[in-house]
Amino acid sequence: MIEAINLRRTYQTTTGVVRRKRLDVEAVRGISFSVDQGELFGLLGPNGAGKTTTIKMLITLLLPTSGQARVLGHDVVDDAREVRKRIGYVFGGDRGLYERLSAYDNLRYFAELYGVSGHRQRQRIDEVLELVGLKGREKERVEGYSRGMRQRLHIARGILHDPEVVFLDEPTIGVDPVGARDLRQMIADLITVGKTVLLTTHYMFEADALCDRIAVIAKGEIVGQGTPAELKGNVAGGRVTEIEVFGVDEATVVRLRGVGGVSAVTVEEQDQKQLLIVQTTGERELTQPLLAELDGVEVGRVASREPTLEDAYVALVTAE
Repeated sequence: MIEAINLRRTYQTTTGVVRRKRLDVEAVRGISFSVDQGELFGLLGPNGAGKTTTIKMLITLLLPTSGQARVLGHDVVDDAREVRKRIGYVFGGDRGLYERLSAYDNLRYFAELYGVSGHRQRQRIDEVLELVGLKGREKERVEGYSRGMRQRLHIARGILHDPEVVFLDEPTIGVDPVGARDLRQMIADLITVGKTVLLTTHYMFEADALCDRIAVIAKGEIVGQGTPAELKGNVAGGRVTEIEVFGVDEATVVRLRGVGGVSAVTVEEQDQKQLLIVQTTGERELTQPLLAELDGVEVGRVASREPTLEDAYVALVTAE
């Protein structure tokens, strides 16, 4: 349904103030992956990794610098019009809707743009309103909608023309936990009704719960690919030790990374303290060696647990 083959995208920018210099930046560096029919495929990566650039190439908004991409068998460059007819695109945020119109009028407007025939419009609008849980609220102006309701309407707009493939670019960003949970169920329902979905998200638990397969992208390259279980299996042979500290410098973090059996160390800032997340390999207990390297640092809670998808993700995107 979706196929990327050695896909690349380079753009030009400038640096400097007095003497400006042209600079070529590789946003996507030869990535390859495929998505099967009826699959929910996740594309994960940090900000600036190339996720949105990749999606924009797949939905024909950006031309690849080199490589190939096909959606439903159609080349995204040579058959761009055919691709656009058969896909839906949903992005996170508040843009893309007419706030002074009702939800129903928004959908009726987009139905005209999508070429949904007049006799089919009312039936299809009713169907998508039911699917996204806005039935009964469709006559209200969008300006009075919560962020979660707006995201529901974004999804309704994206599937209004009944596309076979749906691209979801961080659809739950900024939505409250209850609304995000409802949106995740709605995304799962898209697979139930026969759609193929490519999802980008920063929420690892969301990807773990929803995705059949995942590709992790960092610095424009795919650094890991597989099912959530397979990715977690890459770190499942070890443990994760969380150490709460108060004031730790970079030199100390470097020393921790040098402890035998340590595969990765990350630091999360938490108000007045930091949380050290130390990934280890093998069965050796490393708590005492780690604490020895923290001599002179005020230490709070220390805990050990099994690795999660987030741990696997961090290990992949921080690997040298």
